[in-house]
Amino acid sequence: MINTGEEAEKTRSLRSRQDYEELLLELLRPLLPHFARCGARLELGASAAVYEKEAQWAEAFLRPLWGLVPLWAGGSRTGVFEEIYQKGLAAGTDPEGPQYWGDVHDVDQRFVEMAALSWGLLITPQVVWDPLGEQEKKNLAAWLDGINHYALPPCNWMFFAILVNVALKERGMHYHPEKLQEYLDYIESCYQGDGWYLDGQNGEKDYYVSFAFHYYSLIYVRFMEKEDPDRCLEYKNRARQFAEEFVYWFADQGEALAYGRSLTYRMAQASFFSMCVACGLEVLPFAVMKGIIGRHLRFWMRLPVFDSGGLLTIGYGYPNLLMSEQYNAPGSPYWALKVFALLALPEDDPFWRLEEALMPALAPRRLISRGKMLVQRINGQVYAYVAGRTIPHQHVHTEAKYSKFMYSSRFAFSVPRSMYSIEEAAPDNMLAVVKDGLVFVKGITETLSVSEQEIQMEWSPCPGVKVKTRLILLDNGHRREHVISCDAPCLVYDCGAAIPDQGQIEERLREDRVEMLWGDQKEEGYQTAVISGEGKAVVIHASPNTNLLWPKTRIPSAVYELKAGVSRIETEFLVRLYG
Repeated sequence: MINTGEEAEKTRSLRSRQDYEELLLELLRPLLPHFARCGARLELGASAAVYEKEAQWAEAFLRPLWGLVPLWAGGSRTGVFEEIYQKGLAAGTDPEGPQYWGDVHDVDQRFVEMAALSWGLLITPQVVWDPLGEQEKKNLAAWLDGINHYALPPCNWMFFAILVNVALKERGMHYHPEKLQEYLDYIESCYQGDGWYLDGQNGEKDYYVSFAFHYYSLIYVRFMEKEDPDRCLEYKNRARQFAEEFVYWFADQGEALAYGRSLTYRMAQASFFSMCVACGLEVLPFAVMKGIIGRHLRFWMRLPVFDSGGLLTIGYGYPNLLMSEQYNAPGSPYWALKVFALLALPEDDPFWRLEEALMPALAPRRLISRGKMLVQRINGQVYAYVAGRTIPHQHVHTEAKYSKFMYSSRFAFSVPRSMYSIEEAAPDNMLAVVKDGLVFVKGITETLSVSEQEIQMEWSPCPGVKVKTRLILLDNGHRREHVISCDAPCLVYDCGAAIPDQGQIEERLREDRVEMLWGDQKEEGYQTAVISGEGKAVVIHASPNTNLLWPKTRIPSAVYELKAGVSRIETEFLVRLYG
């Protein structure tokens, strides 16, 4: 059984390479009965994704390689996983065999999983390639080459094809140099400056910048630096630039900013720093990166993210299908193992003798202009104020994941069950308009400006309602100023962060403000206050399992009854520390 729980993880040592290896194997051992039963067609659960079963099986089998490959590269052997993968890779890529992962097609999920296999072919061929027979090698190479013959979505997926072609090249198999150049050119078109990429023309700037664009570019650097020195130098410089701002996404005690999609990958939030360590790239002092990675892993190991058999679950702070994407299958969470890239360092590397360093001195506010985000640190936690999306997005719960006023490491965020009641909408850190029996929130931001002090935006939650919003930072929170134009009377909720409804919680409700204190010693608090406008402080008891971190939450809010015409309201949201 995996050793989780707050007290256990406070004392977990993550200093030596052996410490990290033991933690990785804790996460991997629960897979063994499933390998024994399923072989290469690894099946870890009954829930579905948009892609076919064969792709789900391949995903579940291949994603553990993100942890195993660096483990092997650093010199370790388990005595069991090596044999599993040598047999499984041969079986999964044999078109005549009963465990074949299937032929690929346009925009195929299997392309995603080819990246982990390519990583293995590049850095540990002695484990995943050399033991194969000649026909098995041909089968595996042919299966991988399929990515060069079908359409890829224009986004970070282009890197999968880059890694496949580099891996085939390194192993002396047929590859496509012209396609490789085409894919590299596309990645270049995504670059925005200051270390930031845009994930395709309709994409976003979220964790995919870190655990996709930069992570894969550093793998490319590791194997193509002599052949493509200028590009590799640029990739390393971009990683250094990115680190200067990405470090602001991490709290002092290891939590990371909960923002955007694919958060079920959990520990992968810190994988960028781990890959930098593996590549010897000191984007921050190595001791600082060791501290970020170690504290981050200890944070996750305190939470109930495993099922009764020890498997990683779909969810964030607990098992939760409600917040998942349509591309999350039972094996998807094992993308988290990207955080173990640092295991590629051998036991005698000086890195393992370093003590974890605290977070570096960070400014209390940081404007991340490329991300259209203003980051604030309060009590060592991260609070990010964003302008939201300016283009449509096809992923699940887009409004909740990208369009709230504020995101944080402390409170995470909530996703809606429905828009039929304010409780089911769970609109934390949003302005919610109740009209015609439905709850409407901000989707697209029509105009925006971001400075070091505030964010301004114009948006419309529904026909007949227009909103101009200012988010103004205060020392311990922020104030919202809204100018709302509506063609008919409506009810408006200006909502704060979702507070855990667990343990000891004290609620102080007055006409113009609601103050909530929680924790065994009432050490933390959160306040919503009506500053102007004819509003009233209220508490929304959100539907269960809407918040990413806590199964039950309350949302301190201010409610305003607006008449037709133009109304001006102001609400403050303050984080407090009691002691």
